Amino acid sequence: MAIDTLELARQLIARRSVTPQDAGCLDVIAARLAPLGFRCERIGANGVDNLWARRGDRAPLICFAGHTDVVPTGPLEHWSSDPFTPTLRDGVLYGRGASDMKSSIAAFVAAIGAFIGEHPRHAGSIAVLFTSDEEGPAVDGTVRVVEALRDRGEKLDYCIVGEPTSEARLGDVIKNGRRGSLSGNLVVKGVQGHVAYPHLARNPVHDFGAALAELARTQWDAGNERFPPTTWQVSNINAGTGAGNVIPGELHVKFNFRFSTASTLESLQTRVVGILDRHGLKYDLEWRYDGRPFLTRPGDLVEAVARAIKSVTGVDTKLSTSGGTSDGRFIADICPQVVEFGPTNASIHKVNECIRVDDIEPLRKIYQQILVNLLVK
Repeated sequence: MAIDTLELARQLIARRSVTPQDAGCLDVIAARLAPLGFRCERIGANGVDNLWARRGDRAPLICFAGHTDVVPTGPLEHWSSDPFTPTLRDGVLYGRGASDMKSSIAAFVAAIGAFIGEHPRHAGSIAVLFTSDEEGPAVDGTVRVVEALRDRGEKLDYCIVGEPTSEARLGDVIKNGRRGSLSGNLVVKGVQGHVAYPHLARNPVHDFGAALAELARTQWDAGNERFPPTTWQVSNINAGTGAGNVIPGELHVKFNFRFSTASTLESLQTRVVGILDRHGLKYDLEWRYDGRPFLTRPGDLVEAVARAIKSVTGVDTKLSTSGGTSDGRFIADICPQVVEFGPTNASIHKVNECIRVDDIEPLRKIYQQILVNLLVK
């Protein structure tokens, strides 16, 4: 069954699936997969919709994974066209999710359809894992499907996540790993008072200043051959009542580590607490572990993806572990080889998000060739 990649991408972009809403995207996808022999299963949690669909029962199992939800649009007046009206201008497709990552999903589905058309009795099995909870908290999406698969002993052999990894041109970068993410919610305690009587108060902003400087200049590790150095960043800081004559009683700080395998969760937590204690702060600190680092070393999957990119585009791809987190961190728990590959990422999460139309069909061909490389001997 031939599937028009561009048309499917446009249908998905037209769905207002702002996280965690799916807005019917999974229905559109399942309607394409069921006639291809996929068993489509919904695994939902707390209003989040997830799709697990599988064709075949033999190994190896190759999974395409991604998300139908998109980030909010921001001010509509800043867009050149309605973000949920897929619009073609000068060879470019505009719309929220065009590159992150509805075009990838459309290319996945079209690639599967074309592959099955040519190899109806292919070896192994093919699956898709799509969620509507990736851009938000990511607690009821892919992680719930992974839990369900683990509970019933269903493991993946290879997984391709359709994140937009390309930089200057389609295929120049694939992600074979990601850094871990560790967040902290820090409350520095002070004593509220009048700014004219500072001796009767204790300003937590002043108290935290030296500790903040030390945290910001600390080298947490030097990275390693696969990962860049660990980074620490403040994402939010606030204090005060809004009045100009009140010393605040508390300072609230949110921060985040993106960490490599050169550090551990425990080592980072211990060093932060040591710095705070050394500066004599009174504080409460809550941690949130958003995902461990994962790495897929060069092997069957990396080679299959690189060869597919080369055969379709002529590009020699490079491996990278840079950037933010993705749902690959969850899938790595049940899959030994996970890579991310998709379109260019220059416009993701921006106003006028877009993808070059000339990249859409080559993307489909690359995904299809990956299946050939892994399942056709």
